[in-house]
Amino acid sequence: MDTTATGPTFRDATDADVVALVALIESAYRGDASRVGWTTEADIIEGQRTDPEGVRQVIKSSDSRLLTVEQDGRIVACCQLEHRGDHAYFGMFAVSPTLQGGGLGKVVIAGAEQLARATWGVSEMHMTVISVRDDLIAWYERRGYRRTGRMTPFPYGDERFGIPQRDDLQFELLVKPLV
Repeated sequence: MDTTATGPTFRDATDADVVALVALIESAYRGDASRVGWTTEADIIEGQRTDPEGVRQVIKSSDSRLLTVEQDGRIVACCQLEHRGDHAYFGMFAVSPTLQGGGLGKVVIAGAEQLARATWGVSEMHMTVISVRDDLIAWYERRGYRRTGRMTPFPYGDERFGIPQRDDLQFELLVKPLV
């Protein structure tokens, strides 16, 4: 066991992080590299998950923060927090596939919830998850999120979000009270 390893550090992303963040997000969800971890969407959506412009927009938005998580000098996870009135939106969540299953995701989501409460005083965290991702939804439920049954359509035909491999994709809103 390497005793020189340090725990994760959180910071706001900068323009200098865009390329690394796009690579991280893509590796966690799309293509063969994503199959190393359990969050892969490779069997239901092909193509890209995000692009440099999408990541840059989150970084530049006055109502958003793109948290970058580093460990041992490299970016290993990220997530978006967006202030939306009485709640915060949690998105663009990615953990390096080789580190999935080791507890880093739990640390990141807990840190994001704490930051949203402290920064914006919000009472809830919202997120959307592809409704057929039962394993991922179950993971969020174990973290205190609840399914709402409120669905929004998948953006079929907009390849910026990928190329769906099935015709029943939609997003379900998950909500967690932040107490």
